[in-house]
Amino acid sequence: MMKSLLLLLLQLALIFILSEAKPSTLPAQADKSFNISYIQSVTSCSYTAVITTSCSSSKYTRDQISISFGDAYGNQIYAPRIDDPSTRAFERCSSDTFQINGPCAYQICYLYLYRTGPDGWKPESVKIYGYNTRAVTFYYNTFLPSDIWYGFNLCQNASSSHQISTRSWFIYLMLGLVLSVLM
Repeated sequence: MMKSLLLLLLQLALIFILSEAKPSTLPAQADKSFNISYIQSVTSCSYTAVITTSCSSSKYTRDQISISFGDAYGNQIYAPRIDDPSTRAFERCSSDTFQINGPCAYQICYLYLYRTGPDGWKPESVKIYGYNTRAVTFYYNTFLPSDIWYGFNLCQNASSSHQISTRSWFIYLMLGLVLSVLM
């Protein structure tokens, strides 16, 4: 009887661990708390952004494109007007590479694009490389709406990450105790 109760508790604990909510991987309008004026003035790290335009986008765009990305600790990198029609940026089926400077960040977990103009533009993906961060790719493959920040926020802020980590360690400890009683 005791063993079956312990096994039931073990199964429930595993279900609880495996059912943690995961953030959506679909692009969306930026949350109301997203504030571009929060940008820190420190400029000490360099990032490479490789932006691939979808083959189903318009042939070219004259739209103004801006980018903002960052980590869960509030480090935000912003580059206004990365578009330049004279360089044929953002043409259909092409990739464009940009060097962007900003505050040093940890793992990049959010990225927003801003488009304004009459043409429309459909990015396929944006890949960010940085010194302190693994390369990360955000897949859009949708036309960007005009005049709003649009993209991904896959961050769990630093304090919530710590809480999840603490909860997981507690559960692992309890599972260890249950297993030691069973053996």
